[in-house]
Amino acid sequence: MEYRNLGRSGLRVSEVSLGSWLTFGSSVDMSATRTVVRRAYEIGINFFDTADVYAHGAAEEALREALRGIPRTYVVIATKAFFPMSERPNDRGLSRKHLFESVEASLRRLGTEYLDLHQCHRADPTTPIEETVQAYGDLVRQGKLLYWGVSEWRASEIIDACRVADQRHTSRPISNQPQYSMLRRRIEREVIPVCEREGLGQIVWSPLAQGVLTGKYAPGSRPPGTRAADKERSGFMEAFLRHEVLERVETLRPIAKELDVTVAQLALAWCLRRRSVSSVIVGATRTEQIDENAKASGVRIPPELEARIDQIFPGDD
Repeated sequence: MEYRNLGRSGLRVSEVSLGSWLTFGSSVDMSATRTVVRRAYEIGINFFDTADVYAHGAAEEALREALRGIPRTYVVIATKAFFPMSERPNDRGLSRKHLFESVEASLRRLGTEYLDLHQCHRADPTTPIEETVQAYGDLVRQGKLLYWGVSEWRASEIIDACRVADQRHTSRPISNQPQYSMLRRRIEREVIPVCEREGLGQIVWSPLAQGVLTGKYAPGSRPPGTRAADKERSGFMEAFLRHEVLERVETLRPIAKELDVTVAQLALAWCLRRRSVSSVIVGATRTEQIDENAKASGVRIPPELEARIDQIFPGDD
């Protein structure tokens, strides 16, 4: 496993990280969760991503149990806040009140005294950016957070957060967590250039486009037991399951073969071709999946093969 700095910070994270959305605390039982997390740790993954809203807190609790016995200093734990956790009006968003209370709740569920990274799960148009930035600065000074970041923010919102932090001489965000893959390239236009200039690293979610870029879905096929066949979990991937998209994914196979990697490893390495991408988040329900995905770390894609991929997926999403 290779490691990269998270943005312009000194924090080093594994190029491949393990996420918990739609898995821990919900579709994957505790025994399997523990097995997958332990295997990830054994092969060098040090970055584990979750959120308060995943399985309504159960994902954080499952991660706590899975990490039990591993020295706290050996891992980087990241979580998030924004989405409603109850019907109460202040139990959501990025207000000072909600951030302070959400961080305390995540600390309890994760069983830790501090969080390595806390992220704004989305931007909050109802809260002044000054309030959010100041709250994060105070949480960092209290030692409850080491760093903070954002997720799915527009370029202009990232600029605003950095400028406010500078004006107030407080902690800047060090990371952005966007959706990014061969099938979803829109952040290349504005978000990545702004993050590179401001010093934020990308922690990519859905680099495999919900599993479509593993190559396991043939046009017109939704194998039983896969996410595509699960009505409750397939909502985010319907756009990727169109016949013409799956046909294009098939054309990646000879490129992957030239590099002696799987289609999934090619897709992950493609995201990591940008040095501003600090880590790609993968989900796993079995150790075989995490073993395969981890092998994408360190894979280099020659310029001529990258050009062929650009012809297949030109970034017109």
